[in-house]
Parts: sequence; C-alpha cells; structure tokens
Amino acid sequence: METCDHRAVADSLTSRYCDWVHDALEDFPDAFLITDPAIAGHPIVFASRGFLSMSGYASEEVVGRNGRMFQGPGTSRRSVMEIREAIREERTLQISLLNYRRDGSPHWILFHLCPVFAPCDGHRRVVHFLSVQIPIPKRSRRTVVVSTTCRDAMRMDADLELDLANDDRGFEVEEWREAGEWEKEKAASVAGEILSALARYGKLSSGKRAGVVLPRPLSSALNISLGRIKQSFVLTDPHLPDMPIVYASDGFSSLTGYSRLEVLGRNCRFLNGPGTDTKVLNQIKDSIKAEKACAVRLLNYRKDRSPFWNLLHISPVRNASGKIAFYVGVQIEEGSKSNEHGLSPEMRQLGTVGQVKVAVRSISSGAGTSRLSS
Repeated sequence: METCDHRAVADSLTSRYCDWVHDALEDFPDAFLITDPAIAGHPIVFASRGFLSMSGYASEEVVGRNGRMFQGPGTSRRSVMEIREAIREERTLQISLLNYRRDGSPHWILFHLCPVFAPCDGHRRVVHFLSVQIPIPKRSRRTVVVSTTCRDAMRMDADLELDLANDDRGFEVEEWREAGEWEKEKAASVAGEILSALARYGKLSSGKRAGVVLPRPLSSALNISLGRIKQSFVLTDPHLPDMPIVYASDGFSSLTGYSRLEVLGRNCRFLNGPGTDTKVLNQIKDSIKAEKACAVRLLNYRKDRSPFWNLLHISPVRNASGKIAFYVGVQIEEGSKSNEHGLSPEMRQLGTVGQVKVAVRSISSGAGTSRLSS
C-alpha cells in the first residue's frame, strides 16, 4: 500500500475551492478522477461515484493512491509513458487505455487527461489534473485468453505489451480498442463541464468568484426529484444576496442555451436585454417583496442573444415548516407547441410549480436531508 500525506490529500480541494466543492462534484454521474501533482506520489484526491461504480473500488481504497493502481499486465507501457509525458508537459491527452477493475477484470477506456490551472502571482499554474474515463465498447470479435499457464511476454498489435508473470486470474483480455468519435466528444464535453464547475467554485482572495456569491449545492435527493420534472424552470434563493439561481432544469438549458453551470450563482437578470420592459421587471420585484405569485409576459434573450417572449410564472416555495425556502420561475416560450396532453401554458406552469413544491417539502421534512434556507 502506498503512503501519502493524508492531511494534504484531504485539504487538496477545499484549500482551493469552496468547502462544498465535493457536493458539487458528486452531482456529476460520470467516471473521473482528480489528482494533485504537488503532493508526493501525485495521489488521487477525488474519485467520482461514476468511477467507483465502474471500477468496483470504494472511495477510501482509491483516494490517496496513485492512478497506477488501476494498471495491470495488459496495460500498454507505451500508453503509460505517453500519460507521464503529458503530465510533465502539462497538456491535454486522449488515449485508449486498458485498465483493471477491483476484481482484476480488464476493461478498455478512453482516458482523457487535462490540467487544471489556477492563478498564482499573476501567472497560471497547474494545481490538479482531471482524468475523465469513458468505456470503449467492444468492436472486435477476436480475443486473447490470458491464463495462468502463459508466462511469456506477448504483444497485441505492435503497441500493446503483455507481461503475464503475475497474472493468475485467467481473465480474457481483448484486442486493442480504439475510441470512436462519440467517446472522444463525450470525454471532452464532460471534462469541460467539470472544469467549469471547478472554476465556478474556486476561491479568489475574497473566497468568492468574480463577485458572485456561490450557493451551496442542493442535496442529491432534491436534485434527483427536481430532475424528474420535464419543464423549463429555475429555483432561486431569496436568503442569499442578489437572489441567485441554485437549480436550473434541463428544460431551461434547452430553452435558453445556457448550461446549468453557467447560471448557478447568478441572478436571472442575465436573460434580460435592450427590449425587456422595466415595468414588468418591477412587477416581478413587487410580487417577490409581497411573497406572492405572479405571471407575466417578458422579452428575454437566449445565450446566442436571440430574443423570445417568455411566459413567466413565479411563485414562492415553502419548506415543511412553512417558511419560504426558494422561488420557482417557470418559463414557457410564447407560441411553442403545447404538450402531448394539450394543456394550456398556465396549466403546465401550475403543474410544474406543484411538483417543485412537493419535492421541496418532502425532502425538507426528511430529517434534514436537504440544504434548505430558513
């Protein structure tokens, strides 16, 4: 077992990001690791639930150890050298890699490595490395069977070297797998989202990011409940300065073009533009001040700055104790097709508000399982 500075590993993320960065990273379902090159042995400091599920390891078996623990007799030495070179040169790399699960079974992944930079004395320096791992599906019928009787060095393709001296599990090792365009695009997309999250939760001198007050992520249970609601909506927290967005649905991203990570911590005013009616904005402010619901028609703008008429319904959302925890804003583009049940926009919005209220109340009454403002 490798030894490491456990305190340094534990503090690696929280020393550079807000205390709840782990909660934010846990919301990603994908398989990825974060490592710290400044700690002796370049250990893993975060392992996602997707990675743990894929590899069969528990978090305590992985965190604090070097990523070489996942290599085995079939891992290409040349690939390992390419990864080491990319780390030394602090650059991004995508490479097909044969890794091993906890039970010793081999599996092919697309290994996407990228450096995580942070400002330091007016310059950027690498503080972590992120490795996203996408399974590569089987595309070849030919296999090589690894058995305990095989003790010679074997070569699969001209690139893959097998040293079977210590392999006694008899697992089947497949031929070289090349990642397709889907795997490559998926890995790059996931890496981009994670890097955006790290940037958003990174600490500056004030502990804030670019003047944005960072909301603590919602609990996984509440995120799951809200994720089942198939409508464009956001939750905002009236107890934080500037009433920032703390949740944005997939429907909101589809309507506006903004990803969830681009809007968390921001006030909804970024949707406004030169044609937005200030009288309508004042009507919204008055309703929030009076803790009442309101429905308005508002000219908003997507990320690409194209305008759309937003049929907006805003309503307070109370927790189990009756206090306002959030405000929900439900958006429907005027002129968009009705849903399959033929409901009017007003009925769709009221239905969404009801679903959000049920989710918040059920979670907030569950013995403190959710982060709710009071």
